[in-house]
Amino acid sequence: MDDNGRKTKPIDPSPLSQPALGLVGAWSGRLQRRPTSQAIEVVNELEELGYHALWIPESPFGKDVLTFSAVLLGASASMTLATGIAITWARDPAAMMNAARTLGDAHPGRFLLGVGISHESTALARGHNYQRPVDTMRNYLREMRDANFDGHGPEWTPPVVVAALGPKMLQVAAELADGAHPFLATPEHTNRARNILGDGGLLAVEQGVILGPPEEAHEAARENMSRFLEWPNYRRHFERLGFGDTDFASGGSDRLLNAVFVFGNQTAVQERIQEHLDAGADHVCLQIVTNDMDEEVNAYRHLAPAVGIG
Repeated sequence: MDDNGRKTKPIDPSPLSQPALGLVGAWSGRLQRRPTSQAIEVVNELEELGYHALWIPESPFGKDVLTFSAVLLGASASMTLATGIAITWARDPAAMMNAARTLGDAHPGRFLLGVGISHESTALARGHNYQRPVDTMRNYLREMRDANFDGHGPEWTPPVVVAALGPKMLQVAAELADGAHPFLATPEHTNRARNILGDGGLLAVEQGVILGPPEEAHEAARENMSRFLEWPNYRRHFERLGFGDTDFASGGSDRLLNAVFVFGNQTAVQERIQEHLDAGADHVCLQIVTNDMDEEVNAYRHLAPAVGIG
């Protein structure tokens, strides 16, 4: 029943129709740190360069990723916005699903909802207990699926992918979502994820990119990796891939960094993208690892023709 006593029921999801992601997209955590007017300019330029999809993450106390997606969708002509990811602890399942339905209604075919449990520190920061993440995600997705919606029923409901690394979470993604969005992925992990998802699930993997001389690139990689190694989720992820304590010391061994990031030039990036595609990925979103916002945009300009989207 709604607030006016009317009987409501969950809407039936529309047949799955994937947004136009293309094979290669952009992934930017820095975009939310820009003034929104500048973020819009970046999105417009990425669109002109030929990037069909832009993935944006959410931090516990940053810009609300669903509101931010709405703004960027409204300011662009054809870009697909994907959340990589929207944090479950930031909103209940009905709020998450109905926000996606609203964006699907406003921008059919141009939004993809990535959701994830994130980390224990994120849950605690938002006032929640982090317990049994796989079961929590399973229940959350079921409640999303069953959420009532008494607004205008959209003709197109965005697909949902799950931030999944381990086999149990990937199985949840296979059973209750439309696919998975692994972060800090390697081609080996992509192959494992595809085997669990099966042929039908969308597999969109994040790939870190660092252009420039090897010595400088590895230094930037260690600075970036050191914070991820503090989180148990990612250490377990790397352990499943055969890495150990010696690989986790001092910001990461060369072996670990070379597996997770791609260094160097356009050719190296092309080869890594192809490795993911050969391993079963449907889409590879490139994250430029740098602390310089202008350098990030310059790298996307540089890579656009090289990866076949310019």
